[in-house]
Amino acid sequence: MTDLPQFGIFVPQLGMEAGAVIAAAQGAERAGFDSFWLMDHLFAPGVPTMDALESWTLLSAIAATTSDIRLGHLVVCNPLRHPAVLAKMAATVDRISGGRLDLGLGWGSIEAELEMFGIEHGSRKERAQQLGETVEILRLMFSGEPFDYQGKHFQLSGAYGRPTPVQAAIPIHIGGAGKQLTMPLVAEYADWWNCVGGARDQLDELRPLSGSARLSVQYAVGVVTDESLRAKVIERTARRLPESGWGKALVGTPDELVEMFKAEIDHGVELCIVRLHDLADPATIKTFGRDVIAPILER
Repeated sequence: MTDLPQFGIFVPQLGMEAGAVIAAAQGAERAGFDSFWLMDHLFAPGVPTMDALESWTLLSAIAATTSDIRLGHLVVCNPLRHPAVLAKMAATVDRISGGRLDLGLGWGSIEAELEMFGIEHGSRKERAQQLGETVEILRLMFSGEPFDYQGKHFQLSGAYGRPTPVQAAIPIHIGGAGKQLTMPLVAEYADWWNCVGGARDQLDELRPLSGSARLSVQYAVGVVTDESLRAKVIERTARRLPESGWGKALVGTPDELVEMFKAEIDHGVELCIVRLHDLADPATIKTFGRDVIAPILER
């Protein structure tokens, strides 16, 4: 565990205009968040008819309009892009941002999305294998040196990635919690393991499977700024961020949330990534930064 815990905010771009997402990232940067995260889907899981902006294009705009906050996805859907294309995109965003990209990756667990858009995909095991090969190719591309690669799923000959990223090594985050497919990838390839909220109750069991990867965890969070609104915040958090996918939400006043997150940090979590009950309300982002993050960092 680091001496200074980190906080990120996940703002999936569901039904949001680009300007609103950019403003949320700028507000999170001012509020003291360390990182800002988008989703990477061709449709909105659970609400497929809702508008959902393309993630890498949007992240480029955010990179150009922020200064310090780190940027990434929870998580990139690997089957959507060839590894060489993904490497080129990642290096470009890292250049635009001045070296602030964190590369969150997943093997693509929503088959309905892949089938809807006619994207070829193999079995779950094959997609997990493809993700491992993708990470290997990404690191070769980021070196800028010519290379050959002969994998089971990808073959490259005399390939290279130029320009290289600003960072000597873009941090790789692998998200998920599956013992058979995801955790072996985390142990072999990841700098960070991103534990989804629904698996938080399995942390003690899964943590030994993550190798040397650092630990980040997703949290559904309800911020109670007025005691008379507590019931409404609880209801809205449960409706928008159901326990079936997000695990037990952390709901409370800023003082209560400080104690809840201190307990998580003391349990070994180095990066807490929150999704707020009111999505990206500027006032709530500001409140969380001032009254939750700041007191924790001051302890």
